[in-house]
Amino acid sequence: MSLRGNWSYPTAIRFGAGRISEIAEACKAAGISRPLLVTDRGLAGMDITKSTLDLIEAAGLGRGFFHEVDPNPTDRNAEEGVRAYRDGGYDGVIAFGGGSGLDLAKVIAFMAGQTRPLWDFEDIGDWWTRADANAIAPIVAVPTTAGTGSEVGRASVITNSETHTKKIIFHPKMLPAVVICDPELTVGMPKFLTAGTGLDAFAHCVEAYSSPHYHPMSQGIALEGMRLVKEYLPRAYADGTDLEARAQMMSAAAMGATAFQKGLGAIHALSHPIGAVYGTHHGTTNAVCMPAVLDLNAPAIAERFGHAAAYLGIDGGFDGFREFVQSFNDSFGIPRRLGELGVGTDRIDELTAMALQDPSCGGNPVELTGDNVKALFEACI
Repeated sequence: MSLRGNWSYPTAIRFGAGRISEIAEACKAAGISRPLLVTDRGLAGMDITKSTLDLIEAAGLGRGFFHEVDPNPTDRNAEEGVRAYRDGGYDGVIAFGGGSGLDLAKVIAFMAGQTRPLWDFEDIGDWWTRADANAIAPIVAVPTTAGTGSEVGRASVITNSETHTKKIIFHPKMLPAVVICDPELTVGMPKFLTAGTGLDAFAHCVEAYSSPHYHPMSQGIALEGMRLVKEYLPRAYADGTDLEARAQMMSAAAMGATAFQKGLGAIHALSHPIGAVYGTHHGTTNAVCMPAVLDLNAPAIAERFGHAAAYLGIDGGFDGFREFVQSFNDSFGIPRRLGELGVGTDRIDELTAMALQDPSCGGNPVELTGDNVKALFEACI
């Protein structure tokens, strides 16, 4: 079976090994003649980044490059990126990397032509309608991890550098015009990143499947996304050069982000403030939080996860699924407590207040309160 295809859902996706060679064609299809490639500092000097810059330069598209991106990208990164974009006279963005690079690149393309400040476009109500949609630059996205699925998302998570809170910036036109999903770009991921990003994709699927909102298309995508992670993350973790496993995980990542149009929940409401305050890896944090959140949500989701367990080949219904999640985490060396990631108990009240402000709360099947969120933090730390 050839894991290769051209998909138009949820955007134009060129999927398959070696398809980074089509980067110049993808830029042309998006209407970009002078792209700024945006990635994070960690990827800046890597061969996959250099060879991609070589490809766009060879096609006569220049060698625009910005890599001042923090692991949890900030408004300051965005300001620097927008300045670089405007000063360089670029007409589009290549978002290249994991969630951090992709999220910041999308915000740079979004903000390049705006006159209002970034926080005016936070994902609250219909604030996105404040934006000048015609001033949003086109985006070509190239993921190099298999986790966030930001390549098929219409939002970015940006940390406010003054308040140290994570905010979601949303606009429908932040969805990249063209995506290149080339699993060869993920082969170099170390084991801890393979696990952390893969479990991020799993969390997206689990939370979308848990959400009480009505979106049967997302529900189906979330279910199959869980299956792909269950089957292929252990293989990708065991052998980073297993290209079939890498490809299936890249699919699962895109599926998770497509599915969570249905909503996210308490896992993300907890992990966003933890990441903002302590700088922890997002996917790993999600994984640590998942068992406790499943326990909280059990009364509302037990029946539907009974169906999911049957589909996934897990015995014991919801309880079996809950046990699977813990053993799955353990198999990748994920800590059982956030304390092992450096999270302390001294800021629980602050974290609780931040979590309750997170827009992910709205998709949790059990209403989140000060008491149950504080209890979740205590259970996780």
